[in-house]
Amino acid sequence: MPLTLAEWDQRFRQQATWTSDLRSYLYPKTGLEKAQKVLDVGCGTGALIPELCAQSEAQVYGGDWDTACLGMAIRKAPAGIFFGGDAHTLPFPADTFELTLCHFLLLWVDDPVETVREMRRVTKPGRGILALAEPDYGGRVDYPPAFAKLKDIQTQALRRQGADPYLGRKLRSIFARAGCQEIMTGVLGGQWSESPSPAEQALEWSVITEDAGGTITAQELHHLQARDKLAWERNERTLYVPTFYAWGKA
Repeated sequence: MPLTLAEWDQRFRQQATWTSDLRSYLYPKTGLEKAQKVLDVGCGTGALIPELCAQSEAQVYGGDWDTACLGMAIRKAPAGIFFGGDAHTLPFPADTFELTLCHFLLLWVDDPVETVREMRRVTKPGRGILALAEPDYGGRVDYPPAFAKLKDIQTQALRRQGADPYLGRKLRSIFARAGCQEIMTGVLGGQWSESPSPAEQALEWSVITEDAGGTITAQELHHLQARDKLAWERNERTLYVPTFYAWGKA
């Protein structure tokens, strides 16, 4: 069954936890604290919006094509300004924002170069443009070997949905082609001190089940999920997807 809006919100908030240390590092460099206007492109259910409002006196804007997601974002941050629309054509004049960012967005858009170019257009010269997280499933690591098929399942699912599973490795080139200056890119590190919680595991397998789309049987999925749970409990499980970030200036 497709994920509900509440489950997608849970997923977006989970993804936000993965990049929390990176945001703590990058926000001061981009001058968030002193910004007057900040834009979150593809804000979804608003996973980052309350944080942006809390860490800055700026007017925070959020945009997404999904009106249901926007409704949830509005409830989280009533002081924000939200709009529906396409990331390729932002409804703002040039040089409007001191900081423009996105989070797990560019792999989903039709033209990531044009999207970043548009983010640059609405950002004031010399101010920050952030792509906080773009995964690259070509470098996904699953261990033990029995779980290697999950890489193919999710890579193929992303392609069926129109996403680019290898976007991460292209991020620096995308920022350069969009005309950004002083580009810095990197890959998020991975550190694990304990297994995912039962709720986190259940959410992950809800996503995997939807992504599988009938390409393998329900029985095989159930068997893999049980083995996955056991492998985490025994501290035998490794799962890592390289996730790239980029910071540039308009």
